[in-house]
Amino acid sequence: MSIRTDSDTMGKVDLPADALYGASTARAVNNFPVSGTGIGRSMIRALGLVKHAAARVNADLGLLDSHLADAICSAADEVAGGTLDEHFPVDVFQTGSGTSSNMNANEVIANRANMGLGSKIGSKSPVHPNDHVNMGQSSNDVFPTAIHLAALTGIHEALLPSLNKLKEALTAKSSEFDDIVKVGRTHLQDATPIRLGQEFSAFVSQLEHGIRHLSTVAEDLRELPIGGTAVGTGINTHPEFGKRSAEKLTQLTGVKFVEASNHFEAQSARDATVRVSGALKALAVSLIKIANDIRWLASGPSVGLGELTLPAVQPGSSIMPGKVNPVIAESLIQAAAQVIGNDAAITVGGMYGQFQLNAMQPLIARNLLEQISLLANGSAVFADRLVSGVGANRDQIAAHVDGSATAATALAPHIGYEAAARIVARALKEGKSVRDIAREEDVLPELELDQVLDLRRQTEPGM
Repeated sequence: MSIRTDSDTMGKVDLPADALYGASTARAVNNFPVSGTGIGRSMIRALGLVKHAAARVNADLGLLDSHLADAICSAADEVAGGTLDEHFPVDVFQTGSGTSSNMNANEVIANRANMGLGSKIGSKSPVHPNDHVNMGQSSNDVFPTAIHLAALTGIHEALLPSLNKLKEALTAKSSEFDDIVKVGRTHLQDATPIRLGQEFSAFVSQLEHGIRHLSTVAEDLRELPIGGTAVGTGINTHPEFGKRSAEKLTQLTGVKFVEASNHFEAQSARDATVRVSGALKALAVSLIKIANDIRWLASGPSVGLGELTLPAVQPGSSIMPGKVNPVIAESLIQAAAQVIGNDAAITVGGMYGQFQLNAMQPLIARNLLEQISLLANGSAVFADRLVSGVGANRDQIAAHVDGSATAATALAPHIGYEAAARIVARALKEGKSVRDIAREEDVLPELELDQVLDLRRQTEPGM
């Protein structure tokens, strides 16, 4: 491998000749051989967009030559577009401010811009990574800005569409199954009748509440720290830089962003990301409930509940021929469990805002963006490959209803709790239906008994 020498304020560093990054990045690669994982596509894209916006704003303010700004924007667009990802080798577990990745972006964009202007890699002329690409910025406001940008665009472009797709699929099943009366279950034991459509309507409502909660807390991500520079005072930047950068990022992404109302809070704390993570954790809990209930309702098929049938997507066993498992539900449950674990890391990360800077920002970025990706992908797969094809085993559901004595609950207001309990006990002991025992004991006139024990009516108490 051919080598070139680059330098920074600490001296010279050898690095691959074709690397678009420079000395600062090379030092970080050597300093942080921790996970073997970088900051990820979403953050690289966000950094590219931030650098594009910054260059354009600085040019508009008359601080940066328009010719250099054009070259920087062109290079930043390549970074945002993903064609230069191989030049972002810094491990995600790096300096807590994200300085190494900010400088990685500065160096790659400067080198790529200089190449476009006819200069060599490493020349730092006419575009300098610090003086021009990082003009009016600090890692302390750039990196958290990139976090907010990547998270909110991910929520709007991927997660909310996936959640809404799943909600629509569950809504369709709730309507399809509305006529099916089945045994409800509490404490894993038989309970009063419920319609399968009502059971699925609970899943829909869980998602509606989760989507609403997420949408509310995600509003805080619209505030961008950009313009605060080192500690929030905005030293070395134009007073309008933050506001204009937020407006430019709105244009670039189609998602509304604004300058932070208080730059000191915006840089010293990551409370907005902690709140969003909490909403994502709550969604993960809902998804586990939904997936697990569906998995249990489909258990069997011969000796389980067997009330639902799931699409057969792959063989379930390497030893048992013909076995089919609820693998799509299990995949979503695992993804959601990981989201819950990520929330714990983000919570700890949020605690590490000392004085004017949070020093766990790469960790927060990694875990928050993974949460968004896992829930977006997992929900879409669950909707497409399971919920859309789930069916109701009407015969099995009817058999469960016939074998349950819980319909007697509706008798209690008419004949008293103890009398109804006695009928249940006889029905279970003698293997007869509640209706048969109630007739034998002549507890109510036949017509009234039929009305009281009508299972559909029991699922609609207001009728």
